[in-house]
Amino acid sequence: MPHVTSSLCFHNSFILFRYINNTCHIPNPNPISSTTATKMDSDDSLIYLLPHDTLHHIFSTIPLRQIIICRSLSKFFNHLLSSPSFLHLHSTTHPPLNLLALRLPHHRNHNHNPHPSSLHLFDPNLHLWLTFSLQFLPFHSPLPVASSLGILYLWAESHNSTESTHLNTNTNSNSNSKALVACNPLNKQFRVLPHLGSAWSRHGSVLVDSVNASNRVMVLTELAALYFSDGVNRWLKFSSNLPSKPRSPVLVGDSAFALCDVGSPWRSQWKLFYCDLAGAADSAPAQRWSRVERHEWGDVRPRLVRGTGNQILMVGGLKSSFSLNSPCSTILILRLDLDLMEWDEAGRMPPEFFQCFQESSKFKVFGGSDRVCFSAKRIGKLALWDPCDGKRGGEEWRWIDNLPGNGEGMYRGFVFEGRLNALP
Repeated sequence: MPHVTSSLCFHNSFILFRYINNTCHIPNPNPISSTTATKMDSDDSLIYLLPHDTLHHIFSTIPLRQIIICRSLSKFFNHLLSSPSFLHLHSTTHPPLNLLALRLPHHRNHNHNPHPSSLHLFDPNLHLWLTFSLQFLPFHSPLPVASSLGILYLWAESHNSTESTHLNTNTNSNSNSKALVACNPLNKQFRVLPHLGSAWSRHGSVLVDSVNASNRVMVLTELAALYFSDGVNRWLKFSSNLPSKPRSPVLVGDSAFALCDVGSPWRSQWKLFYCDLAGAADSAPAQRWSRVERHEWGDVRPRLVRGTGNQILMVGGLKSSFSLNSPCSTILILRLDLDLMEWDEAGRMPPEFFQCFQESSKFKVFGGSDRVCFSAKRIGKLALWDPCDGKRGGEEWRWIDNLPGNGEGMYRGFVFEGRLNALP
């Protein structure tokens, strides 16, 4: 009897593999002959006769990338692979997708973006571009800005507010303000966070993180900050008291970090500030930002990137001398261990990469989890620092080509962890 059961499972798995292989165009290193395929054509319909538990068990062995493709085959597979039982089963057997989400360069004319309701992502493991649709959201012009543990955060304008704005352009109401939306493009679940004024979407930086399965959101400006957590369904406001506009702020657990210029009008001097948010979920905090007195990074023009675990990365151009307008000699990546408060050099851009960025006066840095991307105008590609790939025998530095859009603008982005079971 065990032999019969195992043979049946193998037969069902083979039928299912053939169906997925033929429909999803997944490469098969050992394709079957045309004669065998003809004999097996009638078996395709048997897939729909298999019990859902059996199908769940078979599909649980397929990587998440193929699950995303299979869900688009038909309503049957979309329903089958979206059930809570399957999402739980698959999430316990497969790691999340570690992707780099891209924000296309801003254009005044939104018609320049051919996919305004799509999220463009790059898979560093497969060196492949992906596109996730955002058309399930009932909003206009969604603008993704951040992500944490499979939840995507974006600014969006509702259809109703857009219609009311066109009907009455002289209104002073908040009808044209944008909402901050949390969603999961893989299971199409979303929720709208409590209302914010329009100024926050124009001037605020959105920081997100998760602590003990609780999502935390911070919208930060130079003068004030808003803080939101799952435990309290409202925004808590407190003064920022920062000396200047914060640059590349990040949220790590119960602490927020940002860079501020404390120098003179003719010479910048960047310092690292942090704010402890512990207990902020209970009441409006009287938080104050404190300076992290560390000088190990020398004369670097820095940006911050969220690292792995309790670490942050500081990325910037290292000046060749201490003269006022001296050029940069390279781009340096420093790592700060927040537990030990110790710095170490994590990486340095190779000369052949730095030469491309040297001709550009400005460049953007984004990433996370020990992956850092660099973007500049008129380069047409991104530079990726991936130390994990170097440990696996690949290149620690590499180029990302075939950018969506015209590839000539300044790109921004963030890390997105694809998770089927993440709920906003």
